[in-house]
Formats: sequence, structure tokens, C-alpha cells
Amino acid sequence: MALLGQTDLWAGIDVGEHLFLFSPMIVLVCTMLAVVACPIILGRGPRSIATVVWLGLGITLFMTFRVAGAVADGGVSGLSTQPGGMLIADNLSVGFQFLLLAFLAGVMLMWWMGSSATERNAPEFFILLLGSALGMVLMVSTTNLLMIVMAIELASLPSYAIVGFEKRNRVAAEASLKYMIFGAVCAAIMLYGASLLYGLVGSLDMAVIASYTIDNLSLGPNRVLLAVGLLCFLVGIAFKVSAVPFHFWCPDAFEGARIEVTTWLSVVSKGAGLLLLARLVTVFCAGGGADANPALSITFLTPLAWTIGIIAAVTCTVGNFAAYKQRSVKRMLAYSSIAHAGYMMMATAVFIHPSISGSTAGITALLTYVVIYLLMNLGAFGVTAMVVWDTGSDKIEAFTGLMRRSPWLAVPMVACLMSLVGMPPFAGFIGKWWILVALGRLQNTATSSGMFSLSTLGWLLMIVAVVNTFISLYYYLRIVVQMMFRDDGQRTVRTPIVGLAMVNGCAVALFALLIFAQPLKRTAERFTRNMYTASVEQDGKHKTLASAIQRGTP
Repeated sequence: MALLGQTDLWAGIDVGEHLFLFSPMIVLVCTMLAVVACPIILGRGPRSIATVVWLGLGITLFMTFRVAGAVADGGVSGLSTQPGGMLIADNLSVGFQFLLLAFLAGVMLMWWMGSSATERNAPEFFILLLGSALGMVLMVSTTNLLMIVMAIELASLPSYAIVGFEKRNRVAAEASLKYMIFGAVCAAIMLYGASLLYGLVGSLDMAVIASYTIDNLSLGPNRVLLAVGLLCFLVGIAFKVSAVPFHFWCPDAFEGARIEVTTWLSVVSKGAGLLLLARLVTVFCAGGGADANPALSITFLTPLAWTIGIIAAVTCTVGNFAAYKQRSVKRMLAYSSIAHAGYMMMATAVFIHPSISGSTAGITALLTYVVIYLLMNLGAFGVTAMVVWDTGSDKIEAFTGLMRRSPWLAVPMVACLMSLVGMPPFAGFIGKWWILVALGRLQNTATSSGMFSLSTLGWLLMIVAVVNTFISLYYYLRIVVQMMFRDDGQRTVRTPIVGLAMVNGCAVALFALLIFAQPLKRTAERFTRNMYTASVEQDGKHKTLASAIQRGTP
């Protein structure tokens, strides 16, 4: 009877279609299994194993293109019999998969140039790298409470190991230990928050939790427990994006890890966490239901928006000031990544109900910034990697006279650093501009008045972003001055042709994306349109808040 009940439970569900929608993740898992089998079939040759990984990534990319066409008109959930689903396939999840695969290819290219010749444990390295990638894909592809916890842990556990992968390196081992201990504490806090939310609401669906939050956050009898649960759950996401005060692992991990690992963690870890947060914000903004008053729903969520906004403002400020005194370029870029996580987190504080025109302004600005940040960091860390491989040092003195020693490294480094500041004529300027525009939409859709209104939050975050942009100019210019105006007569830097092509390609792309800013924005809008938002049960009926509302249909 139990088996019959399970059969009836899955009746009418097209399992094959669900497996197709999540086929890119399945291919990633199959690639990991192929890497496990490689030592038996092909041996432990690092480049042979890397070739298998390249092949797996190519198949993953092909399946991602196929899924993109299937979900273009609206997202769907699957792999569950529950209305909310366990995983989500929509434009946002597909867009992030494209970005992750592109960045993973760049990181593997860095590994091929720098570590492949001396790599002794290639199977283990690629298993950890692909495992963290799978966890990050899952983070952006779910609004299920349990699945979010599992995805964050799947992304984190391999990251702890990959930071300390060089076991004989004491700095890397210490960084890995700090990262693991800090991550374990944050995971425990997140699990406590998740248990509180599930105990209060009785559902793992974040849409149901959002509806309960709107009904009880201000006036409900359990509002204190609810607030504690939400804040504790937010800790896990804040840890992944290195938000203050959960950022202490980041500088040590970036300094101790291999340069390609540092590059990997600098972008995709933060991108996955922030896009997960943006997806949850969308769910909460729609959480009052299709029949609810949009203004009233957002008013009840104003304290949550202020919490995210304050964390974002403090994060970018602390990251910028901490970068001032750094002599290690890797460590300086680590604090820079914390500051940029704060800028991007500001976009997730844009709480606008999905029924209002332009409701995806925040998440569109965030996705655009992630694309630009990918190029900025890949270029900056790529140049740093080639200087480190040649000189054996990542100190700022190693960059002295780089304009003479290797102009094809110095020029793209200047482009990436100026783009990180947010100065034209590079795409970093338009990335920050669109975040400011998204924050400005809170002026037009303010739903509460007084000192703590959403309008006030928008103005505050805009001022903080602009002031921090000027603050960051100093420590980026330190590297530019060291490369351009100081010279100690060191020899020419030996650089691989492929590496030069990669970093100069990033610099050209940053310049081109400012010129072609509108096509970039339209592409980001396409990938944030028709997002899936799970249905909410009200009065015994499931009301779908999904694609129709995201398209602006009443």
C-alpha cells in the first residue's frame, strides 16, 4: 500500500521533463564521476584529467542552452511533488549557469598555465572544484529551505579543502582551518534559524514562509522568534558573500590559497549567494499573495529591507578601509571583493512588489554587475597570477615598473583596477550606475513615510555607494602608481601568450561593455524576466505568484 501511495503521489508528474530541466546539474555530477574513474582508465596525468573536465563542461554548456530555450517564457519547479518544488529552472538559474561555466573555464585556463605542470593530485582538485560549482548552481536554483541549506554546505565544504589543497603550505593550511571553523559556526547559526522558521511555519517553501512573515512580522504573537529565525538564516548567506561581520575568513583564505582558487572564490561564491538572496527577496516581495495590497505587503517587510541595506553599507565601508594598509595585492583584492559584495548587496535591498512595473530593477542591476565583476576580477587576478608565477611574490613591490617590464600586463591591470573603482570608460562605471538607478526606484515606490522608510534607505545607500567609490580610489591607484611611475630596474616579466590573451581580452571587454551597455542591460533583463515564484496556499487554494505577475500581468 505504501508503494502504491508513492506511485499515486507522482502520478501526472513528467519525471523525464524534470530531469531534462536539471540536466546541466546532472552532467556536472557525471563529470565528477568521470574524474573519479580517470585514474583507473587514463592514469593520474593532470592534463588528461583536465581534458575530461573540459569535455564535461562542454556538454554542460550544450544542455544549458537547451534548457534556456525551454524556460524562456516562464520558470518551473520540479523534482518534488510539493507545489513549491525542490529545484527551480528559470531564466535566472540558467543565466547564472552560463556565467559560472564561463568563469570556470577562465579559472581552469589559469590552472593550466600555472599549476598543471606540478599538479600531483589533479583528480582530487577537480572533484573539489566541480563540487563547489554544483553547490553554487543549486544555491541559485531553489527557494526550498532545506535545499538552500544543503546547497550552501555543498558549495562550502569543498571550498574549505580547496583553499588548503597544498598541504605542505603552512599559510594555506592555516587559512583553510580558519575558513572551516568560521564556516562551521555560521552553518550552525543558519541551521538554528532554519529550524525556527520551519517550527513556526510548518513548511519548507520560502513562499509560504514569506506569506507568514508578512502576516506576523509586525503584529504576530511570534514576531520575535520569527525575526530571530530570519536573521540567523541570513547569516549563512552573509557568510557566502563575505558580508560584515562574517567576512573574517576571506582575506586569509584569499592570501593562502592558490591564485586560481582565490580567483574562483572571489566571484562565483559571492555571485551565487547574492543571487540567492535576490531570489528570496523577490519571493518575500510577492509573499502577500496576488490579492494582497502591494504597498501594505512591502511596508511589513521594510525592517528586513533595512537590515539587508545596513549590512551592505557596513560591508562596503569596512572592505574599502581595510584594503588601505595591505601590502599583499591578493589580500588587497580580497578586501576589495568584500567591498564589492557590499555594493552588490545594496541591489538586493530593493524591495518592490512584482505587480509594480520595473520590479526586477534590483536583480537586473545585480546580474549585470556580476557579469562585469567577473571580467574585472578575472583580469586583475590573472595579471597578479602571472606576476606571482614569475617573481614568487604578490607584494605591491613586485609590480614596480611593470609598464616597462611587461606593458601587455600593465595596461589590462590598469583597465581592471579603474573598472573596479567604477570610473569610465570602463564597464565598472555603468555597473555601479545601474545599482544607483535601482536604489533610486525606491524613491518612486516608497510605501512608508518617516525616518525609516524605503525612500530614506534608498538615499542612504546611494550616498554610501558614492562616498565609498571615492574612498576606494586611493588603494587601487597605489598599484597603478607602482606600475607606471616607479621603476627599480627589475628584469622583464616572462608571461605565457595564453595568459596575455586572457587578461587583455578582459580589458577589451570591459571597454566594449560600456559602449554596448544597452545590449548588456537588455540581456540581463531577459535573464531576470519571468522568474519562478512558488505558489502560496491561502484559504485552501494555491495562488500562483509566478510568471504572470513577473510579466506585469494583473
